[in-house]
Amino acid sequence: MLGQLGHVLVGLADNVMVGRLGAIQLAAVSLGNSVVFIALSIGIGFTFAITPLIAEADSSKNIEKGRLDFQHGLLLSIVLGVVMFILLLLGKPLLNHMNQPPEVVKLALPYMGIIAFSIIPLMIFQASKQFADGLSQTKHAMHAAIFANIINIVVNYFLIYGIWIFPRLELIGAGIGTLFSRIAMVAFMWYILNTKPKFIPYIKLLSLAEIQKEKFKKIISLGFPTAMQMFFEVAVFTAAVWLSGTLGVIDQAANQIALNLASMTFMIAVGMGVAATIRVGNQKGLEQYIELRRIALSIFLQIFLIEFVFAIGFLTLKNYLPLVYIDNWQVIKTASTLLIVAGFFQISDGVQVVVLGALRGLQDVKIPTYITFIAYWIVGFPISFFLGKTLGLGSQGIWIGLLSGLTASALLLYLRFDYLTKKLIHSNHGTT
Repeated sequence: MLGQLGHVLVGLADNVMVGRLGAIQLAAVSLGNSVVFIALSIGIGFTFAITPLIAEADSSKNIEKGRLDFQHGLLLSIVLGVVMFILLLLGKPLLNHMNQPPEVVKLALPYMGIIAFSIIPLMIFQASKQFADGLSQTKHAMHAAIFANIINIVVNYFLIYGIWIFPRLELIGAGIGTLFSRIAMVAFMWYILNTKPKFIPYIKLLSLAEIQKEKFKKIISLGFPTAMQMFFEVAVFTAAVWLSGTLGVIDQAANQIALNLASMTFMIAVGMGVAATIRVGNQKGLEQYIELRRIALSIFLQIFLIEFVFAIGFLTLKNYLPLVYIDNWQVIKTASTLLIVAGFFQISDGVQVVVLGALRGLQDVKIPTYITFIAYWIVGFPISFFLGKTLGLGSQGIWIGLLSGLTASALLLYLRFDYLTKKLIHSNHGTT
C-alpha cells in the first residue's frame, strides 16, 4: 500500500507547495497532471500484467519462466514509456482548445512537458516494482517511494520558492522535483534488484535469441485490457477536472484538492488490489480454488473496513483537509462540498479496485474491461455531465456522477468474481 501511495504523495507535495503560490498555479498543476495521468494509467495498467505471471511462476518454482516474463515486461514498459512521452509532447497544443482558463493553460504547458518526460523512469520503476510484488517482496518499493518523496520535497523547496542560490521556478521547479524523484526511484530499485539474492536469478537481461514473440503477446493480452480498465476510470476523473475547468479557476482548484485526497485513499486500495493479485495468482498456480476464494473474500472485507474508516475521515474533516493545500476561502468551501461526495464513494472505489486485482490474479481481464467501460462512461460520465452542467449543480454534481460510476463498477465486478470462482470450484471439486 505504501509503495503505491508513494506515487500520489509526490503529487501531494507538489499540490501543497504549489498551492501556496495561489489558486491559478494549483489549477495549472491540476490541468497538467490530468493529461499526463491518463497516459500514466495506461502504462501502469500494462505493468500490472507482470505481477500475476511472476506470482504463478513463483508458486510453481519456475525461475526461468519468471525471468523471461519479467524481462519481456520490462522491455515493453521502456518502449511504452518513450511512446507516451512523445505522444504527450505532440498533444500539448490540445490544452489550448479545451475551454480552460487561458492563464491556467499558460502555466500548465511547461510543467506538463517535464512531468511527461518523468514517465520514462517511472515506467522502468513500475515494471521492477510489479516484478518484486509478484515475488511477494513488496517492502522494497515502499522504501523506494519514501526515498523518492524525500528528494521531491527537498528539490521542490529550493526550486519552487527560489531558496538559497537556486532560482525561483515555481511550477517548473515542481516538475523538476518530480522528475528527479522518479529517477531516484529507479536507481534505488535497481540497486536492490542487483544486491538481493532473491532477485539476482531474474535480472539477467534478455539476449536476442531469448526474445519470444509469444511472451510479448501474453503480456499484451493481459496488460492491454488492464490498461484500458485503469484508463476508463482515470479518464472519467480527468473529464471531471476538465468539466470543472469550464466552471472557472475556483472549481478547478477545488477539484484538484478533492481529487488528490481521493487519489491517496485510492492508492491504498490499489496496494490491496496488488495483494489480491499476488495471493489469487499463487492459489491459481496451485489449483487451490476454495482457498483462493476464501483469501480473496478476506481481502475484500479488509478493504471494506479500511475504506469505511477513510469515509468517516473525509466526512468529519471536510472543512479542515483543504486548509493543508491553500488559504483561499472560496476554494476551501467548494472543496469541502466535494469531500462529502468523496467520503461516500470511498467504499465503492476501494472494493472495485481490489476485486479487479483478484480478477487479474485469475488472469480474467477482458470482461472486466467491458464492465469498467459501462460503469464509468455509460453510467458515471453522463450523470456527471447532466448534474454538473445541464442542471447547474457544478462540481458537486460532477462528483455525484463519479460516485454512481464507481458503485456500478464495484457491484458488477464482484458479481463477475463470484461467478468465476464458484464455477472453478464446481468444475475442479475433485482437485480442491
